[in-house]
Amino acid sequence: MARIFLTHTPDMLENYYGPRAVKALREKAEVVINPTGSVLDAEGLAAQAKGCDIIISDRQTPGPREFLDKATDAVAFLRCAVDIRNIDVEAASRNGILVTRATPGFDASVAEIAIGMMVDLARHVSSSVIQYRGGAEASVHMGRQLKDSTLGIIGYGVIGEYLARLGLAFGMSVMAHDPYKTITDQGVRQVSFEEVLAGSDFVTCLAVATSETENLMNETAFARMKREAFFLNLSRGNLVDEAALERALDEKRIAGAAMDVGRAHDQKPSLRLAGRADVIATPHIAGLTPSAIEHQAFDTVEQARALVAGNVPRGAVNAEKATRLARLRP
Repeated sequence: MARIFLTHTPDMLENYYGPRAVKALREKAEVVINPTGSVLDAEGLAAQAKGCDIIISDRQTPGPREFLDKATDAVAFLRCAVDIRNIDVEAASRNGILVTRATPGFDASVAEIAIGMMVDLARHVSSSVIQYRGGAEASVHMGRQLKDSTLGIIGYGVIGEYLARLGLAFGMSVMAHDPYKTITDQGVRQVSFEEVLAGSDFVTCLAVATSETENLMNETAFARMKREAFFLNLSRGNLVDEAALERALDEKRIAGAAMDVGRAHDQKPSLRLAGRADVIATPHIAGLTPSAIEHQAFDTVEQARALVAGNVPRGAVNAEKATRLARLRP
């Protein structure tokens, strides 16, 4: 019987994987769960996963060369996330180890929190709550409705598509920028990066984090936005030059910001920005709903089932280099 190692700590196992997925794994293989209670580094992962054929990793546990070169028992490294930037795929391929990724199942979850953040920013919800909880009468501010406002989406993947539909349902005008696809959805205008910044009341960053999108939102980008516009980041902290964002807020060049991600640990918002009165921040929980989490967990379950059956699973990124797969074939 194949052995599977789950890297998740108890908290991650409960919040980011779930008992139903663990039960499903155990129907097909022997499952070993990270016993340390801590996120494993390369050395720790090599020690704890010894003797296991398949590793299912949480988003925090890296798959570096230092581990992959020592992982003589590993046949496959399955990531329970879309983002595989902290896995050295080249080293995995050199050692014949398959790498997989999960599909995004959090489109509704992330898009819904984006709508909530827009309403919060435009109607001063959090600031009123904070004042009332502090025992003071909340200040009265003129708000803005979503209807007739313009939603700008940077990166038109599954979340962007879902958010666009929600925006249209709220009566918003929707424009989107994505240089890698042609957008044909009714009611969505495909525009340049400069146009989406200059014409939007809510600029929502949903682009994929790559070397090309590092600091995509920089001094120049924020300068193109309208002073009364809000900026939302629900993708990755890497896309934002945080010093530039802070200056834009200090100088009132934009009206405020909301973020579920940043450059702090585990892609959480930086405390310096999250603590500002003109910022709404959540701790990287936009996709943390049961249906969204189980979607990715069960992706890895299905991948493990395929591997145990001797097949290449969906989500494989280096199947042509995965020479160790033969070890699992019946």
